[in-house]
Amino acid sequence: MEPFALKTALDNVRATTPLVHCITNYVTVNDCANALLAVGGSPIMSDEPEDVNDIQTICGGLALNIGTLNVRSVEGMFVAGERAGELGHAIVLDPVGAGASALRTRTAGDLLDKLAVSVIRGNMSEVKALAGGASSTRGVDVCPDDAVTENNLAASAAFARGFAAKTGAVVAITGAIDIVADAERAFAVRNGSAVMGRITGAGCMLTCVCAAFAVANPAALLESQVAAVAGMGLAGQVAEGRMGGYDGNGSFRTYLLDALYRLDGEALEAGARVEELA
Repeated sequence: MEPFALKTALDNVRATTPLVHCITNYVTVNDCANALLAVGGSPIMSDEPEDVNDIQTICGGLALNIGTLNVRSVEGMFVAGERAGELGHAIVLDPVGAGASALRTRTAGDLLDKLAVSVIRGNMSEVKALAGGASSTRGVDVCPDDAVTENNLAASAAFARGFAAKTGAVVAITGAIDIVADAERAFAVRNGSAVMGRITGAGCMLTCVCAAFAVANPAALLESQVAAVAGMGLAGQVAEGRMGGYDGNGSFRTYLLDALYRLDGEALEAGARVEELA
């Protein structure tokens, strides 16, 4: 992928301020809103079924995160998702903890089956569970056997391309090495920081950022998602680099938002570690 495509994807977000409707994890909702603001988007948080139809009508995209499920929020996801489909809006699905419980797995599968999902963003364990290929996950963390490594990179990319072909969605599998794929092409992204796994919500924030990039780049969905994943990872690297001797994960969380806020297209182009996979 040409670096220019990544720069353009971020520049388009900054230029258009995409309005994203988020039905997301209660634990991380504030961080998700701030991450969207940091990259140049605008968040609306609403999961009330009687509210979401109107809210989605005025937005450009929808981020769905099943991290803290309840009956009302699930209903709101379907109502908002159906309206998004009618309007041709981008829908990003984050199947948090799929495989950890029957409710999570069933809900994620139903959302994927019944809604016009544009992007699936999760760790390998969650995405495999969504695809029906894993028996369990360890909370919301990737199972060690599912982790993407240099040794299984080709097989992981093939899985991502296959699932993308089956669903019609771009598949973004995040971990130590990220894979972003559609039915034809797959990319490895090697940006990121291990400290991102020591805060709550890095993945939830990324899902909402992915939605903003999808809304701002409708003609280049795959490229936009590579840019979003690489940008978030690069921000994590910058945040870790700022940490001093008394800083911990609380400081890192703040530095991560700061790095997203300061990220521009030139920095993304220079720092993205992206490789197209055979």
